[in-house]
Amino acid sequence: MVSSIPIQRMQAPLRRSLARAAAISSRPYATVPSPSASASPSSQQPSTSDKPRPTYFKDKSVADFSDFLGTSSADAPLDPNEAYTLRTAEVGPAGRKHTMTRLPEWLKTPIPSAGTNPNYAKIKADLRGLGLHTVCEEARCPNIGECWGGSNKASATATIMLMGDTCTRGCRFCSVKTSRTPAPLDPHEPENTAEALARWGLGYVVLTSVDRDDLADGGAHHFAETIRRIKQKKPTLLVEALTGDFRGDLDMVKVVAESGLDVYAHNVETTEGLTPYVRDRRATFRQSLKVLEHVKAVKGKDGIITKTSIMLGLGETEEEIWETLRELRKIDVDIVTFGQYMRPTKRHLKVEKYVTPAEFDLWGKRALDMGFLYCASGPLVRSSYKAGEAFIENVLRKRAGQKAPSTNTLDQVLAAEEVSRESM
Repeated sequence: MVSSIPIQRMQAPLRRSLARAAAISSRPYATVPSPSASASPSSQQPSTSDKPRPTYFKDKSVADFSDFLGTSSADAPLDPNEAYTLRTAEVGPAGRKHTMTRLPEWLKTPIPSAGTNPNYAKIKADLRGLGLHTVCEEARCPNIGECWGGSNKASATATIMLMGDTCTRGCRFCSVKTSRTPAPLDPHEPENTAEALARWGLGYVVLTSVDRDDLADGGAHHFAETIRRIKQKKPTLLVEALTGDFRGDLDMVKVVAESGLDVYAHNVETTEGLTPYVRDRRATFRQSLKVLEHVKAVKGKDGIITKTSIMLGLGETEEEIWETLRELRKIDVDIVTFGQYMRPTKRHLKVEKYVTPAEFDLWGKRALDMGFLYCASGPLVRSSYKAGEAFIENVLRKRAGQKAPSTNTLDQVLAAEEVSRESM
């Protein structure tokens, strides 16, 4: 005869489940009664309390919404001293509130919309149709609305990102996707990119890429082949290449430098002391300096323009910035840009300081005094910056002995940059 003990063990969980389901079905919830239900109260379930069921979400759990809105307007302009004062807001539930620094006025930019900006929508559609990626989108650049929203595509700036949208490194400031095994390279990408850019009507283009440490050459030959095809299809198109460090392999740096590009850019990102905390462990400050130095050794001091970019607001000191600039001048780097570090997500490094526009202007002047050919410096300046590219284009065409673009056009771009800074 079969024992009844196993059957009882099977029945016990079933009884508990039925009891729990019955309790849940009779539990009153805060719902909005329908008109029919209001007309016949007798049909409603009896309430255990006259008060509504308390919820976690309360208006008093976060700061007032107006605290997060921009306050500068024509009706009530802010005093400069008040505008540069960083303000905070208490957010979070009672007992677990924390202080959050509000975004300064000079860092607030309009969110681009395909519905209100046809040119932005057209460029986005073109890029998706061609299967191209841009660092503008992947790195969440705050200038995407300005760069893509010009009056026509010829005046637009888009930094094309080669070799996919997944990086093999994980820098603590960057929001680009990471993986140890990204998708294989598209062998048709060099030809497709060259064809698209030749048809676009641009005079200056920036190519960059994710780090591909999974490849034997780091993607250097893929990079170089793209540049060569662009120059074959449109020799007058000026090409800037913003590359990685190829794990310090200077032979691969030479492959890209000799591909026919006009500007070789590689970012040191931050000061030497902060590099281990900001960048991936495989990227070092000295390794980046060797890349920039080797480009000049390959092409000559005046044979190519070298460029780098530095983020401020990560906790660097004034002396560290001075030392970084001195190291860059020792290896004849021509152009440097300064921009504010912006935290892409809560998983990334926090902002230690919001640098004011006045401080950015000061560092821009200091860089020029040290002998840099050009310096773009501002809160929203990024490595690929429209006014900087206009200046570089002018210099390159003069060096090549060609007819330089109109000085008035260049002056208009730089004047627009100055007006933009003053309005921040």
